Amino acid sequence: MHLFLLLILQLPAAIGQIDPEHCRYALGMEDGRIPNEDLTASSRWYETTGPQYARLNSEDGDGAWCPEGQLEPSDSQYLQIDLRRLTFLTLFGTQGRYARGLGKEFATHYRLNYSRDGQLWKSWKNRLGKEVLDGNKDTYGIFSNDLKPPIIARFVRVIPVTRLSSTVCMRVELYGCPWDDGLLSYSAPEGQLMMAPGNPSVISLNDSTYDGVHEKRKLSGGLGQLTDGVTGRDDFLAIRQYNVWQGYDYLGWRNDTQGTQGYVEMEFVFDRLRNFTSMKVHSNNMYTRGVKIFSSVSCWFKPSLSWEPEPVSFSTILDDRNPSARYVTVPLSRRAARSLRCRFYYADVWMMFSEISFQSDIILPTQQPLMGTSVPGGHRDITMTTTPKSDNTAAPSASSSSDEGNTPILIGCLVTIILLLVIIIFLILWCQCVCKVLEKAPRQILDEEVTVRLSSCSDTIILQTPPVPPRSRHPPAGPTNTDPHYERVFLLDPQYQNPAVLRNKLPELSQSAEASACGGGYAKPDVTQCTPHQSFNNNAPHYAETDIVRLQGVTGSNMYAVPALTVDSLTRKDISAAEFPRHQLIFREKLGEGQFGEVHLCEAEGLPEFLGEGSPLPDRDGHSVLVAVKQLRADATSQARNDFLKEIKIMSRLDDPNIIRLLCVCVSSDPLCMVTEYMENGDLNMFLCQREIESTLTHANNIPSVSLSDLLHMAVQISSGMKYLASLNFVHRDLATRNCLLDRRLTIKIADFGMSRNLYSSDYYRIQGRAVLPIRWMAWESILLGKFTTASDVWAFGVTLWEIFTLCKEQPYSLLSDEQVIENSGEFFRNQGRQIFLYAPPLCPPSLFELMMRCWSRNITDRPTFEGLYQALRPHVNQ
Repeated sequence: MHLFLLLILQLPAAIGQIDPEHCRYALGMEDGRIPNEDLTASSRWYETTGPQYARLNSEDGDGAWCPEGQLEPSDSQYLQIDLRRLTFLTLFGTQGRYARGLGKEFATHYRLNYSRDGQLWKSWKNRLGKEVLDGNKDTYGIFSNDLKPPIIARFVRVIPVTRLSSTVCMRVELYGCPWDDGLLSYSAPEGQLMMAPGNPSVISLNDSTYDGVHEKRKLSGGLGQLTDGVTGRDDFLAIRQYNVWQGYDYLGWRNDTQGTQGYVEMEFVFDRLRNFTSMKVHSNNMYTRGVKIFSSVSCWFKPSLSWEPEPVSFSTILDDRNPSARYVTVPLSRRAARSLRCRFYYADVWMMFSEISFQSDIILPTQQPLMGTSVPGGHRDITMTTTPKSDNTAAPSASSSSDEGNTPILIGCLVTIILLLVIIIFLILWCQCVCKVLEKAPRQILDEEVTVRLSSCSDTIILQTPPVPPRSRHPPAGPTNTDPHYERVFLLDPQYQNPAVLRNKLPELSQSAEASACGGGYAKPDVTQCTPHQSFNNNAPHYAETDIVRLQGVTGSNMYAVPALTVDSLTRKDISAAEFPRHQLIFREKLGEGQFGEVHLCEAEGLPEFLGEGSPLPDRDGHSVLVAVKQLRADATSQARNDFLKEIKIMSRLDDPNIIRLLCVCVSSDPLCMVTEYMENGDLNMFLCQREIESTLTHANNIPSVSLSDLLHMAVQISSGMKYLASLNFVHRDLATRNCLLDRRLTIKIADFGMSRNLYSSDYYRIQGRAVLPIRWMAWESILLGKFTTASDVWAFGVTLWEIFTLCKEQPYSLLSDEQVIENSGEFFRNQGRQIFLYAPPLCPPSLFELMMRCWSRNITDRPTFEGLYQALRPHVNQ
């Protein structure tokens, strides 16, 4: 009997839908994970300035890669980096040659070329078609460029650019993450133009960043906006990018211009043979404008040279009630292929896609000798086959005896593989167990019977991040230490695992353990007994967990933590806000959704007349009244309904020009609704990121801008609103620019919609898929101890100031992962001088950055109060 052993090893399922804001990990130039043999160059000046010395923060050799001779404006000298696998690149950092103070060379500008196969090279361009990136201004500073759009490639070439004949040298680092989708290219009909009713401009729904061939009205052989990680909005005319045209985020086609076929055909080519689990297509559904998700899709598979005849077909459930854009998941039945051809059938006049991703398993070749190929940052590919026995049983040949001799080897290999699988399964289960403990950690870390680690499963974490920019506005004369500022972060020492020991290690806890634990948050009520007279931050009283109410609201989170005496048990009869006619609320846009309900932007007909004299609404100037409506789901739990009514009662107490106001309610029938103010300019984060600082250039080119005085005025208003909340002993817990609304006169009102909006989901730390904690804005004691107080709101205010003076162009700690942010909070706790602070924004006056640093004081008693912050900021604003 012939025995054929066929072993197919499948790698873990690829994760699609890369988030460019989180895909920002150092890929290994600085720490050596990219080996020297993967670095090549067109030329080098000396052996000691070869490509192997082009590593960020390295002083080896003569301190950098330097191409041979003087670089001329027409030259195309390059440094080439082989990443060994397809990679999603989002950031690129460069340095000049410092050489311990002897170097004088750096590149003021550079270009990037890239390739997915090492043969066909493409030039990177930004969304406006610009190829040249800004480089360095000195020999030691690091300058980073966000790559928008991102690059998907295996090979990258850095090409220094100069306007005059000069000598250049470079050190570099790349940031991104693996492109596990494995998609090499997609082909599709070109996008089309739309003439929208009431819109005088033509809306172009083309793939503007496509890097393949564009001819005969067809795109082929490249990747573009369908793989850039940016999903379009519900309204396809609204854009997420700055200074681009309406409809930019979508690739769209019109039904009646595609002939009579009634579908759009797309082809997808992958790097290797894969088993496909599903395809996810982000599709617009603005049915009021003739746009719907596809009605059905059929996909054919090509595993080798020819297409299989039987497709996988899938029909969608069309929704004419919800205009929200959404991902449609198409099951692909684990069919194997290297190429897919899918036909998407129209459900209306238009069909628009903004992202397409695939979930698949890699199928490794099986008919090759046993071998392994090391891939940096990736997997080790293992394949195995066996040779069949000879049929000649009368006269055994050498081959049959050889087969018999190979049997123990095969058995040994199988046993080894089985043991490895058992170990892997054990590690996965163990990590899942640790992650479950991690989810409960903030609630249990003060319980003396529980010890946990807020960290990953390893003993140490090595952070591959570029050095932290200096905390002063003025760059140093030169680096005083060539070592990275923050190389390694150790987990909490075992002695810190015990909360009893933890209290002794913290000065503020050891001096008054009971008083310092009275900050509400996640602390258990039986840990300490507190009284309202105990003080934790200057004169602001704090309360025991039994005296704190945390309102869940529709987002599944909480807006304010407040003393329980303000929210007794209540019913609808206890609601003092007026009942507004539900039918006079006209839906305009869904702002977000959460665990228990949704937040909508609505137009309220007749609201000023309904509220009467003394209405908190600003002068409308003839415009309709926009309001935010928080709506509880009809099937919400009784606890959620009770919390919702309590939140209404709390909101009705708030009366400050810089706090969002409750206008009216709809609670006479389900679903329960509260109607609050909404500002025409939306949230402060979106407002600022679409603007530049005021200058003659912005005036000349009519670019939306803000002045430094405007930014200071915003800071004063936020501090004023928070001063009011602190006076009522309210703790906001989620202060950030996304939670500050702005009207036409730049008046700011603090709100709580941020957590419910998908747009800001990356700002929250996810535990098992749920966005729960805004850790990049949280004080260290809030992350490690679950302690939320006015002092932790002051910390968040400092981060909010940092956002304002960076014009919200980047996320706080953008080069750190969520886990590394948590580790950094451990460094604040240990207080050994290795904690990372946010850098000083270039627009920020030094005195104001010093105020931010005080907000981030390790000891909470050293942080200013909101009254002090308001008094310190107010003189900076022109009255």
